[in-house]
Amino acid sequence: MKLDLLMIAAHPDDAELGCAGTLLRHAAAGRRIGVVDLTRGELGTRGSAALRDQEAQEAARLLGLHVRENLGMRDGFFANDEAHQLRVVEVIRRFQPEIILTNPNVDRHPDHGRAADLVHDAAFLAGLVKVQTEWDGAPQAPWRPRLLLQAIHHSYVRPDVVMDITSFWDQKLAALTAFKSQFYHPDYTSNEANTHISTPNFLRILEARAQELGCYIGATYGEGFTCRRPFGLADLFLLQ
Repeated sequence: MKLDLLMIAAHPDDAELGCAGTLLRHAAAGRRIGVVDLTRGELGTRGSAALRDQEAQEAARLLGLHVRENLGMRDGFFANDEAHQLRVVEVIRRFQPEIILTNPNVDRHPDHGRAADLVHDAAFLAGLVKVQTEWDGAPQAPWRPRLLLQAIHHSYVRPDVVMDITSFWDQKLAALTAFKSQFYHPDYTSNEANTHISTPNFLRILEARAQELGCYIGATYGEGFTCRRPFGLADLFLLQ
């Protein structure tokens, strides 16, 4: 299945946190979109890996994803090494995305920056003819996306590009809070300890961040991304 836009994220809920509005906007425009989670988030204080699996599938339904997969890497301990790079290369070659989104380069959770480096390196390696991978017993052809962007999660980062998600804010919030065990949801009750992201205040912070990013481009809500290289343009009037 060829995708137009693929988010490769460290944890289930990272895609919803950083770029759900962007995924929704492109799905509404007829683009084929998908998410590949590197880990099951099994080290999370609240919930369980099995529950996160269920929440991820519900969020995928709300986002209208064409595919959502989980590579089952070790939460907290995956590495940017050859073995992990080749697994991500296989994913990139299999789905052949035009654009890849991933975690921020630097963030509160160390997995996020490590995932950004892993995806960055794998995206380059995926285009090399002499890097060999297979899928379903057949050799894969090289593929390199034309653009790789890093989403903004917890820590503030000055964005290189902002996507207007005003029309999709409510849907983003619904997809995010499908992870009831992780983010505040009145229907989730347990004896587990609260975390930084499980309080109502975190959702208010998230909304304020989206409003600030939207303000940069004259929108009510926005999602920001960074890029490790300059953008190329053929027409300045495509910018707003």
